[in-house]
Formats: sequence, C-alpha cells, structure tokens
Amino acid sequence: MGVNLRDIAEPKKISLEDLKGRSLAIDAFNTLYQFLSIIRGESGDLLKDSKGNVTSHLSGLFYRSMNLLDIGIKLVYIFDGEPPKLKHAEILRRAEIKKEAASLYTEAVARNDLVAAKRYASATAYLDKAMIQDSKKLLDLMGIPWIQAPSEGEATAAHLAKNGMVDYAASQDYDSLLFGAPRLARNVTISGKRKLPNRNIRVDVIPETVVLQDVLTENGISQEQLIEIALILGTDFNHPDFKGIGPATALKLVKKYGKIDDIPELKDKIKFDPLEIREIFLHPLVVTPSRSELEERPPQKEEIFDYLCKEHDFSEDRIKSSFAKLEEKKKVESQSLEQWFR
Repeated sequence: MGVNLRDIAEPKKISLEDLKGRSLAIDAFNTLYQFLSIIRGESGDLLKDSKGNVTSHLSGLFYRSMNLLDIGIKLVYIFDGEPPKLKHAEILRRAEIKKEAASLYTEAVARNDLVAAKRYASATAYLDKAMIQDSKKLLDLMGIPWIQAPSEGEATAAHLAKNGMVDYAASQDYDSLLFGAPRLARNVTISGKRKLPNRNIRVDVIPETVVLQDVLTENGISQEQLIEIALILGTDFNHPDFKGIGPATALKLVKKYGKIDDIPELKDKIKFDPLEIREIFLHPLVVTPSRSELEERPPQKEEIFDYLCKEHDFSEDRIKSSFAKLEEKKKVESQSLEQWFR
C-alpha cells in the first residue's frame, strides 16, 4: 500500500527516454504485484501455460525489462526479505481484502459481469514462493542483476541510491522517500491507462520522478519530519484513525509541533509506538552488494527460449523479436560510438 505523499511530494512527469543511461533499483515485489494485477484475460483470469502454471508475472518481467533495456536503462531488482513484525497486521489486512475480492470475483463471473470480474480479480493478486523463484531464475537467464534484501526491498533500494550505487529507487509507493532515497522513479514498470478508484475515469500512466531534497526544501521540513507526517497519514506499519487529516493538515501539525506524540489533538489517540516505526525508516535492515553483483551479464538466449517457450508456452517469435530489437539498438549505438574515435 504505502503512504500517499503526493500532495506534498509533487512528482515531475518525464518520459522513459529521460532515464536513458541511468540505473534503477526496482522494488521487485511491488513490480511483480503490478504484473499479477494487470496482466490478465478479459474475465480477469491470470495468464497460464498449458500445465496450469501462472505466467503473468513472467510475461511482465520479461517484456517490460526488455523494453527498459532497449531504451538504455540499467536495472537491478530488489526482492523483499523478512518483513518487520509491525507489518504483520498490514499483511493480514491485505489478506482479508483479497479474500473479499475473491468472493466478489466469483459472484461477478457467475452473473457474467466481465468488467466487474476483472476489477475484482486484480485485487486478488497473490505472489507466492514459486513465482518469486521463477522471477529470479528469469532475471538470471536475462543477465539482469537482482539482490535479496534482508527485510523491506524499498529500504535496500533507497540504500543503494543514497550511496550512489544506482541513480534511482523505483517503486509505485512513496515509502522509498521515507527510507531516504534521494531520487524516486514511479510508473517505470507499468504503462497505458488506469482507472481512478471509485470513478469511471481512466488516466494516462506517465513515468515521473520525485527528488527528496526538493520535497524537504519546498515544504520546509526535515527527513525526520517527513516520517512524522507519514505516521499521521498511516504507513505499512501503523493505521491511525485520525479522521479529516490529510497530507496538508499533517504537514502543518508537524511543522508546528515537531513529532506526532507532541501534537495535543493526536497524542492521546496514538495506538502504536512511533519510536519503533521511526527506527524502521531511519535505521532499516539493508544489504550492501558489491559492484560486481550490480553488473549486467550477457543474456543466455537459448536457455531463455527453453524456459519461456518450451516450459511456459511463450511465443518464440515474440521472444526472438524482443532480442532482435535490443541487439539492433546496441549495434546502432556501437557504430555511433565508433564514429567519435575516427
């Protein structure tokens, strides 16, 4: 879910081409859930191979990664490890939402309401261990580096960005800013249009970036105060019930009082330990990979064909076309580079 800081952290719209030559630490779980939610059939069914194995995540991971590589964007995927204990309540809450959505999906299919069926189906997305292992295997075959984080993937992504090992942390959520990512890239692994919640309106999904220092400067706050604002709004580690308080009001309160537990109208309503959550954001469990672990490797094309086409029924022509496009792009860039040295 993540905290919605959009009202005080206004993103800058960009094109994917603006990220050419840049490196992204991508929140893998966040991205795979997107693929599992979006890449479905007309009635909301997940894509599956002839053996019944789900392939929506593999389809999204392969084709979107190839598209980003074709542009010239460097990738490293960061996988979540053990979630903080404070996140368990959020995990249970999400499980209940998925359970309810699954029931509504079944009812929609029964009455042949395919629009509703697809909407409810998207909310049932579930990432299991087999899908995670499938994704890591595919990335290995593609030569794209991935890192196993000890805890929150966004925390390690932010850590890499803070230490100059990548240029951006990439996620749909704003939590990367709370972990201290200096630059956040959003809408990188999805494209097209999306329906606004509870409204029959579709909007274009456009890549965008947020610079942490700009957010802090424009709002006149510190990194610590940004975390306090998130505590008021609610994070993956707490769900306060402060009715009528949005980002703008939370900003004013934090600028006036400093910390959530010093705000008179809120301190008696706090049902969580702010110190524990501050520690998660300010001193998260992260891993520092070596430079070699972040380097791309040549793709194992034949093994990819075997894995995707023979094992999972992907179109061999589409896979070959994706590689041909990428190789042609690299060939053109190589020829252009050689001209500079003549």
